[in-house]
Amino acid sequence: MVSGRAVDLHGRQCHVACRPGLRCPGGHRQCDLAVRGHHSGLGPDGRDALLGGGIADRYRRDTVLFLTSLGAGLTQVGVALVLLGHQHPALLLPLAALNGIFQGLTKPALRGIVSNLAAGRGLQQASSLLASVGNAARILGPTAAGLLTASFGGGWAIAADAASFLLAAAFFARMSLPALSPRAKDGPTMLGELREGWSYFSSQPWIWAVTFAFAVFNAANMSVWQILGPVIANDTIGAEGWGLVLSARGVGALLASVVMVKLTVRRPMVPALSSMTLGAVPLILLGAGANTFWLAAAAFTAGVASEFFTVVWMTVNNTHVPERLLSRVGAHDEFWSFVPIPIGQLSTPLLAAAFGTTAVAVTGGGVAVVAMLVPLLVPSLRRIEINRNGD
Repeated sequence: MVSGRAVDLHGRQCHVACRPGLRCPGGHRQCDLAVRGHHSGLGPDGRDALLGGGIADRYRRDTVLFLTSLGAGLTQVGVALVLLGHQHPALLLPLAALNGIFQGLTKPALRGIVSNLAAGRGLQQASSLLASVGNAARILGPTAAGLLTASFGGGWAIAADAASFLLAAAFFARMSLPALSPRAKDGPTMLGELREGWSYFSSQPWIWAVTFAFAVFNAANMSVWQILGPVIANDTIGAEGWGLVLSARGVGALLASVVMVKLTVRRPMVPALSSMTLGAVPLILLGAGANTFWLAAAAFTAGVASEFFTVVWMTVNNTHVPERLLSRVGAHDEFWSFVPIPIGQLSTPLLAAAFGTTAVAVTGGGVAVVAMLVPLLVPSLRRIEINRNGD
């Protein structure tokens, strides 16, 4: 989902190649867009996330996270060795694919483990702290990567990334969640459990309505922002302005995630979804030719709204979805809200050629605004509560 979901809604990072001549922050020729304050990351194949949901609900999540972090770290070690040894670039392909699979399996388990480690009021605090660390990493990470690459080379930068995964694996190895109850011999198969996850997801209008809304938001807003953003910025606010806009969004998201450690809204979904309409304002202003100041201000506000939604959505899911189904439901939520992104990315250049970048940007933003308000028609969603006392 965006920005809450797709716009790193829950969060994630999307990369889009910059238009020639547009220098991106950190000197790289790639622009980073934090997406979704709420759903945050699919692997190279979205089916990995769905399978990961089944695995994370079927086995101990600390064990799953240990193994996937270890696997991701080892594949990154392989990539670093290929780069440092100047081996044939083709060797990077299987390593990159394996790394993507491991990371695709990680997200559902990470999303579900929060309810294993916290309860009551601690659920929102844990979600907020998790989001804060992620946002800080998105702000500081590119700078650290750029310094490592410039000082020691790309191979050593990847080696440092590998070390972070291996360190995470060491931390997960020290966790000790209660062992799962032995499964009956006639218990459901993995396929049966995946079907159970889909059945629950599809039977809850308050969940799938939000997922559908973010599917539209991501296709109409995020995809257009990724593809046309650097192009329009190159002709209007320039590279420096574009870098400032992206940074402002990250700062807003970090601020919101910190504030949400203490702030609790009893019935949060109406304000959370309503505020997400602000996530489309930067695209509308960009298409309308706004200057850097207004774009940066809008991006900052969008970052705040996005992370507010992300923390609310994670807390609501951990509170109202049965713990044994959390990873499977979360995997469906993430998968279906991100599936339209490639479609939007492929369609954007064609639409821009036919109607112009301004019309596509402004219309895409408008569609995204409406999408965020539609789920509010679901009564059960409006009534969802988070107990202030954490009971």
